Amino acid sequence: MRLEIAGFQTQISGLDHRVAAVESQVILQTDRHQELLYLRSKLTDLEDRSRRNNIRFLGFPEGIEGTDILSYLRDTLPKLADITFDPPLEFQRAHRLGLKRQNGKDRPRAILACFLRHGQVRQLLQLSRRQGPLRLGPLEIRLSADFSKETADRRRAFLSLRPRLRHLDVKFGLFEPARMWITKNGESQTFYDPEDLKSFLEGLHDPTQPMKSTTQPPPKTHRTKLGEWANRKLLRTPTEDLLQTPKPGAETWRH
Repeated sequence: MRLEIAGFQTQISGLDHRVAAVESQVILQTDRHQELLYLRSKLTDLEDRSRRNNIRFLGFPEGIEGTDILSYLRDTLPKLADITFDPPLEFQRAHRLGLKRQNGKDRPRAILACFLRHGQVRQLLQLSRRQGPLRLGPLEIRLSADFSKETADRRRAFLSLRPRLRHLDVKFGLFEPARMWITKNGESQTFYDPEDLKSFLEGLHDPTQPMKSTTQPPPKTHRTKLGEWANRKLLRTPTEDLLQTPKPGAETWRH
């Protein structure tokens, strides 16, 4: 009997060691997962920042630019926007997106232009948001900012919720890079994840119901604090970007 009890104790002790080892691995993997999420958000942020001087132009017919697309844009954009740029427009590069159209009836490819000066980018985009498509003769040109795929997907998901927001009589605005600001009955809230906003709206049945917060800004783990001081010296962290209070005149679409 004593031998059996001693054997059971040995087995239990071995199981305790195995459980402790598994727990350590789970903690390690969770920690690594948080670090990967943080690095992914940093990469997305850096990619979006690298595209800040880009504008996508939709509506220019194929081949209208001839053989020198930079000269065409330099001559056409001041007329299209009815703006005298000082200093004159300068570009780092410009090109069509995608494969060349074989059929003249196909939708023309967008032109992606990288400007030298960010101020001129903001000037054109703000004009486009106020007026909608810009017109020059028969041309109707739409302008849009350029974002990474992940950010563009998040913005698209936010915009898909506009009918629901209007139905619930909620004022809203989409701010760059991808955060939705809403106001209901005088109370405002900012959402960073479309799924959080969707869950919040599912709880709103009465358009006169006051808002109740169901989401918080992305929490910081101890891993997200790594190198934070250095990041502030170089560029803002994604979390700090998201926590900014919307400023008057910021780029937005409002109900």
